[in-house]
Amino acid sequence: MRWKQGRRSDNVEDMRSASSSSMGAMGGVSAVARILPFLLRTKTGRTLLIIGVLVYFGAKFMGVDLLQLATPPASMDAGSQQLSPKDQELVEFVSVVLADTESTWHQEFKKLGLTYQEPKLVLFRNAVSSACGYAQSAMGPFYCPGDNKLYIDLAFYEDMKNKLGAPGDFAQAYVIAHEVGHHVQTLLGTSAKVTQAQQQMSKAQANQLSVKLELQADCYAGIWGHYADTERQMLEDGNIEEALNAASAIGDDKLQQQAGGAVRPESFTHGSSKQRVEWFNRGFEQGKVDACNTFK
Repeated sequence: MRWKQGRRSDNVEDMRSASSSSMGAMGGVSAVARILPFLLRTKTGRTLLIIGVLVYFGAKFMGVDLLQLATPPASMDAGSQQLSPKDQELVEFVSVVLADTESTWHQEFKKLGLTYQEPKLVLFRNAVSSACGYAQSAMGPFYCPGDNKLYIDLAFYEDMKNKLGAPGDFAQAYVIAHEVGHHVQTLLGTSAKVTQAQQQMSKAQANQLSVKLELQADCYAGIWGHYADTERQMLEDGNIEEALNAASAIGDDKLQQQAGGAVRPESFTHGSSKQRVEWFNRGFEQGKVDACNTFK
């Protein structure tokens, strides 16, 4: 991709240091939760618990967070380490891709007579707290409609290359554009309608709606790719193949096969490899929002 001359977005929040320190704090909370049943069993234990609570909130009142003080120094060091040149370039890349999606969707929303509200993109390490709950890196990148933010641990890109066989910068850009697609669905009210409908369905039917939602986000990612190519000439030879390979690599059927289990279409929540490729392609080729109606 020709991205280095692109505009950088102001909507990137780097929470990687906070992620590491919060992991230590969560560890402290987890330890308390484990011993709590034992403390409640005896009168002495209950007395110690009351003393502990009074000490904690007394220190909190004086501006001292005892859980933070209990965080192991190694966790703090891991969060405060300097970024390598490779990592720094990846942050720049993510910022440019997000900015380019902003340009695309401002334009598309204007065509619809609407105003696009830009999402934030949060970079985290290991785990993060969002309005949608506490999430770990193993979940992969996600969008939270509760705070209109995209969340990604950049280590996922290494997993894409090494575990999923989906390398390349445009493959990485596709991941961001897909999550931005979920933000677009939230702004247009599609996500809320799907959530409401799913509450009155069986699990298999609800899964089918989830697939349609995910495929539409793939199509919206294709729309971004269309304009990144035709209006800003960001794409190079082989870039589309990278995105299609990434879409195929994270199809439900392929992931189930890699996990060693049987392919169960009724359990799909994101769509098959073939479906994901087809809908990304449709958005890329047509560049129109009305080409992405997966609910027909």
